[in-house]
Amino acid sequence: MSNNFLFSSMEEFIFIFIYGVLFSFATLFIIKHFFYKWKILDNPKKYWKTRDPVPYSMGVVFFVSFFVLSFFTLELSTKLSLLWIFWSLITLVSFFDDRMNLSPKIRLIIQIIIGWVIGVSAIKIWYISNIFWWVIDLDQFFIQIFDYKIYLISLFFTIIWYVFIFNSLNWTDGIPGNTSGISIISFFVLFLLWYKLYLTDTYEWWKENAIFIMSLALILLSVLIPFWYYDVKEKILMWDSGTMFLWFMLASLAIIAWWKVATVLSVFWIYAVDALYVVFQRMKNKKNPLNGDSTHLHHRLLQAWLQRKNVLLFIYFFSFLFWIISLFLDTIGKIILFFCIILFVLFAEKLVYFFKK
Repeated sequence: MSNNFLFSSMEEFIFIFIYGVLFSFATLFIIKHFFYKWKILDNPKKYWKTRDPVPYSMGVVFFVSFFVLSFFTLELSTKLSLLWIFWSLITLVSFFDDRMNLSPKIRLIIQIIIGWVIGVSAIKIWYISNIFWWVIDLDQFFIQIFDYKIYLISLFFTIIWYVFIFNSLNWTDGIPGNTSGISIISFFVLFLLWYKLYLTDTYEWWKENAIFIMSLALILLSVLIPFWYYDVKEKILMWDSGTMFLWFMLASLAIIAWWKVATVLSVFWIYAVDALYVVFQRMKNKKNPLNGDSTHLHHRLLQAWLQRKNVLLFIYFFSFLFWIISLFLDTIGKIILFFCIILFVLFAEKLVYFFKK
């Protein structure tokens, strides 16, 4: 067992997962109780809903549960410290944003600032690999301030990556259970991939990094599963305090996991393509691409007269299916799959209409 971690065997992973789920259930129950007491509740009438008000900004559950679980299961390291610092600031800002309702432009500026701060720290994208096996180095150009180097291209791609992942994930939060469900699939995939690498690779540093990533992914899963249960039932709402946290952790884990950007996108392809489709449609209609509307995939599926639970199952199934298929494809196969996903996003509601007939 690595001396940097308190657990590494599968039995210990299972134990910490069960402990994490129970702790997260308890944390969620307590915070939900206080939110009712403090009247931190949404206004259903604003969204033409007939249900009773429920606690919102419940993404703070992620903040509390993840910090406690990671504090007691992982030893302190630079990467873990940076994650704590960054998502503490992100959760604080987004929690107040849920109340002040910042404009899309201000949110974009905040995202860019966050990406910039992360990009000049120890968490950055050093290279990009692709399905053609080309590797593009991003550390060619830099400016030096005293003894510290800021890699300009790497910084640019890091900012783009964080902004893109945030908006792609944030736009999934149109129906309860969608964001939390897709995040569960994404972290589960990262755990499986790095467990495979842990078993096959022999480098000690690589194994330590694999354990670190698996540990974080497992803790995030244990935090998300109880939340997803209440989220689907629409008993709580995560809002930006939740989506910002999940966005940051998903984007950061992809970089810490030796820049597995494509791995994250393999699960997230549907909403990555959907995000680009929505931006194009808004610009085509001369609308602000940052303003919300009903052109997202889940909105179009709802308009196809699918029930909300069926929309969730539809998106969960195809998100996981596309990832499974991508594991067994060569370069040409992955290119074909990518175009299939584009067609799927563009014509998903028409596919539903066809099968309903």
